[in-house]
Amino acid sequence: MSKSDKVMGLEEAVRKFVRNGNHIAFGGFTLNRMPVALIYEIIRQGVKDLHVYGHSPGFGVDVLIGSGSVKAIELAYEADEGFGRVGPRFRKAVERRETMWEDYSNFGMTLRFLAGAMGISFLPTKTMLGSDMLSKEGFSREFRESDPKIASKKLDVIECPFTGEKVVALPAVNPDVAVIHAQVADADGNVRIYGQAFADDIIAKSADRVIVTCEKLVDSEELRKFPEQNVLPGFLVDAVVPVEFGAHPTSCARFYDYDPEFLRIYHSLAKDDGSFTDFLEKYVLGVEDHDEYLRKVGIDRLESLRASFEVGYNPGLKRV
Repeated sequence: MSKSDKVMGLEEAVRKFVRNGNHIAFGGFTLNRMPVALIYEIIRQGVKDLHVYGHSPGFGVDVLIGSGSVKAIELAYEADEGFGRVGPRFRKAVERRETMWEDYSNFGMTLRFLAGAMGISFLPTKTMLGSDMLSKEGFSREFRESDPKIASKKLDVIECPFTGEKVVALPAVNPDVAVIHAQVADADGNVRIYGQAFADDIIAKSADRVIVTCEKLVDSEELRKFPEQNVLPGFLVDAVVPVEFGAHPTSCARFYDYDPEFLRIYHSLAKDDGSFTDFLEKYVLGVEDHDEYLRKVGIDRLESLRASFEVGYNPGLKRV
């Protein structure tokens, strides 16, 4: 694939790489760099029966679950920190048994992605020992047997062959697609993330296909100046989608802060089925594309979120 073939719009990237029933992982962490614009496009294209992975996804995955696109999810936590202890649509989907779920610790999920990136079937750890995560069954046997990509069991407690100690064996994650949002990338697919990368680089390396949305497409020479700051090489990336404010209403360090007003509105509306449907229609299904979404949010409001490049966030923003 040539570099010109990798650069595409949201609609093309979803149409080309995301299918019904895919196992898909999302980067970002709660209020930070969620690939929201691409998630919106997945919803607009009507993709269904997704099996989702994340360590601590926030707003975007909550909307995706609420849209009815998610069949199952494996994660550590899903919420937007100070705006809600648990994502409102995630909570309702689990309580109503509309979405199957399995829970791990944050470090546990990261290790699962790492095992997938390393090409091994599991990694041992002491994390989660002593917690009730070990006793929770998770997915049913019938569901596991329905899809070869789902691990045969949630985890196993085994004996270390060297010390005899008990350790937790966590199964690898190998999604069909990983989606991350970064600050900058070039047309070859080389990617740089400013601020915390969380586990985005590991998530990308665990997947068969990788879509990167970015705030800015830059010349390759710019990324060659400090190559140690780049988190992904181009040969791992299948699609690069330049999309300004592509993580809104979550933050993107050095570019913009999270949008507290928008998140407060969402968490107020998303608790009720009817008002969530109104939200979905107004901001996702009822807009033609991402540019219309930004106009609906308000350009002045978006500009007020602009971050200081030096400190990474907006020091004057009134927060929760």
